[in-house]
Amino acid sequence: MTQIQTGPKNLITDIAGLKVGNAQDEILKSGTTVLTAGSPFTAAVHVMGGAPGTRETDLLAPDKTVQQIDALVLSGGSAFGLDAASSAADLLRSQGRGFQVADQSVPIVPAAILFDLINGGNKDWEVNPYRDLGQQALLQSSDNFDLGTVGAGTGATTASFKGGLGSASIITPSGHTVGALVAVNALGDAVVPECRHFWAAPWEIGSEFGGYGPIPTAPKDWPKTKLSAQNTTIAIVATDADLTQAQCTRMATAAHDGMARALVPSHTPMDGDLVFGVSTNAKPLADPMQDPILLGHAAATCLARAIARGVYEATSKPGDLVPAYGDIHKKSP
Repeated sequence: MTQIQTGPKNLITDIAGLKVGNAQDEILKSGTTVLTAGSPFTAAVHVMGGAPGTRETDLLAPDKTVQQIDALVLSGGSAFGLDAASSAADLLRSQGRGFQVADQSVPIVPAAILFDLINGGNKDWEVNPYRDLGQQALLQSSDNFDLGTVGAGTGATTASFKGGLGSASIITPSGHTVGALVAVNALGDAVVPECRHFWAAPWEIGSEFGGYGPIPTAPKDWPKTKLSAQNTTIAIVATDADLTQAQCTRMATAAHDGMARALVPSHTPMDGDLVFGVSTNAKPLADPMQDPILLGHAAATCLARAIARGVYEATSKPGDLVPAYGDIHKKSP
């Protein structure tokens, strides 16, 4: 059997060409994350939550005209956060990026948002702040980026702890790289009640979120939830395998298994849980039958781990309404 390995950075940017940028406002307690590349990339989407907030996701269906996009935006701010994609598109256009229509370039920048408007931050703005955050995040895009209380994960929460921005990667037996990027803002929990173990523990590689191992015994109580509309976990799974838009859709669909492994409960009526699927089309499939199966499994595994890492890496800030995981568990013996 081949041992499972992460990429060199254990980030979605282990996929060559992908870059991630974060921008946040500590007073606002919110932020934006942008994923982009040096050239257009294939993208799809699959939604399983009951309350999504999106931009241009209809365009990502396999039967639509445009098959490739210029960037993806994950943002806090509920519907206001969709403005982050507009400023990112403006900047990309100034760089000559976009779908060409006659003499006009139209950057394609789908987006998804989470609800973090009631998290202790000051939301009394006169001008929507997310336009600036979207452009700042794009300008910060790099193959190295921070996790935890940054970008779209800045103001995120779960039922018991702060949420955050997480990422992870994995190398498949065929030599393809798969990565995940996620802003965790769930109605449920990533951590098992009454202990420090993550639901995603069976999929952990090394000690990427503490190395505490699987839960000692099965929980006997119902899971804790926020019981509110202040939720949504939004994610991107990506690969360098050469996939069509339909195959990216299937990879994104499979990745939702990872969300269910890492968040309890998940895909609720009050979550807008959504996964984008991305391919840079850099490496041909070695086995068109077998490779997509393992790519879907890898995407689910990466997403589960990325969710746990986002919560594990979150840090406390003044005015927080819930503790960070590290305040309670991370430094425990």
